Amino acid sequence: MRNVERITSVKSELLDIFMSMEVDEHAQRQRSAAQRSLRARRGIELHREFQKLSRDIAPLPDEDRQESELH
Repeated sequence: MRNVERITSVKSELLDIFMSMEVDEHAQRQRSAAQRSLRARRGIELHREFQKLSRDIAPLPDEDRQESELH
């Protein structure tokens, strides 16, 4: 009977360790996914900022340039 209790105790302890590892791995995967998402979002924001800056500083067409020189 003593051996059965010991085996049950060891099984329970191993299960607890395994579940704890699973929880830790899940939390790590969630953190990694959140970091990837933030990097992707920031990359998109930077891309849009560069596009806007390119449009803002693009040279004026000749017609618009001549009109602005007259004023």
